[in-house]
Amino acid sequence: MNIFQDHRIVLSLDAGGTNLDFSAMQGGRVLGEEHSIPAASKNLDELMEKIAQGFLHLQNHVGQADAISFAFPGPADYPNGIIGDLENLPVFRGGVALAPYLQKKFNIPVFINNDGDLFTLGEALGGFLPYLNQRLKEHGSKKRYRNLIGATFGTGFGGGLVVNGNLIVGDNSAAGEINRMSNILYPGSSVEESVSIRAIKRVYAREANTIADFAPEPFDIFLIAKGEKDGNQQAAIKSFKELAIAAADALANTITLFDASVVIGGGLSGANSLFLPSLLQELNSKLKTLDGKEVSRMEVFAYNVYDPKYMKDFISDTSVEINIPGSTEKLHYNPVKKIAIGVSQLGTSAAVALGAYAFALQKLDQVED
Repeated sequence: MNIFQDHRIVLSLDAGGTNLDFSAMQGGRVLGEEHSIPAASKNLDELMEKIAQGFLHLQNHVGQADAISFAFPGPADYPNGIIGDLENLPVFRGGVALAPYLQKKFNIPVFINNDGDLFTLGEALGGFLPYLNQRLKEHGSKKRYRNLIGATFGTGFGGGLVVNGNLIVGDNSAAGEINRMSNILYPGSSVEESVSIRAIKRVYAREANTIADFAPEPFDIFLIAKGEKDGNQQAAIKSFKELAIAAADALANTITLFDASVVIGGGLSGANSLFLPSLLQELNSKLKTLDGKEVSRMEVFAYNVYDPKYMKDFISDTSVEINIPGSTEKLHYNPVKKIAIGVSQLGTSAAVALGAYAFALQKLDQVED
């Protein structure tokens, strides 16, 4: 399926605590103008009506849609379109059947998913994976990558898994919930306590000997770390260093299970020049056996696609020729197992929207089959 040549129209929604941003997509591209409505609502009925009106406005401008597909915060029963208790949208309590409600309103299929999942799917089909494979093709390499791990660094630590173009959702729609992994820096807590906006502010405040409520916002901490704004530079550098160490441990475990490259998105991904070098160093570090020997943290080697030296090694052909025992025939064998680490090629919101579009088309095709 080539989503960029598909003529079906899918309506989408980016649901935040402040605004409800609606858009339509056709052929993997935004169709018409986006539409925004304030999210603040007095009660559930008012919010549900706002969501319905937003999609109706879109449909009136772009024509009859084939499906509605969008990301919505969890906890949720995504396959059945039921939303649980949400912190940023407090009118959702006790389970709200959002997808069935919209299906009755519009009489078309409705698909809801996790933003980390849809981000990963979007980058796998139209962003990071195509970028990697194009670079390899340009340099004459026959290697192609088909699997991807997505991670979002923002309000929280989100994740997603795509294998050969298909989203892995799990038996309970809970696959890729990387935020529930343990924290190597703070045993007994989740890794999200070190990979999030609140973590950046907390560490800066601790290192700068101030109160977390008075800590600068992450972008300002990024500028302080770069020496482009006044503040405690060492504290700022330390805040992104801790994020890198904690994220690397969780990602190394995920990579070990899924053997895939990693794309990072979310609001903190723009600070990748600060955390990527430390993250790569941790991924490619060594573990010690109980008899004192060293073994690589992962069976694969991770490459930073923004480091020219790393990228040169990544796209180079490291295969060797070996003989088939008892024969004069030769085979190519690559002893170096490589994965790439980078940030979103599309932008997080655009990747989520593309993922929502692709997911809807995949589901529609399954029904037709």
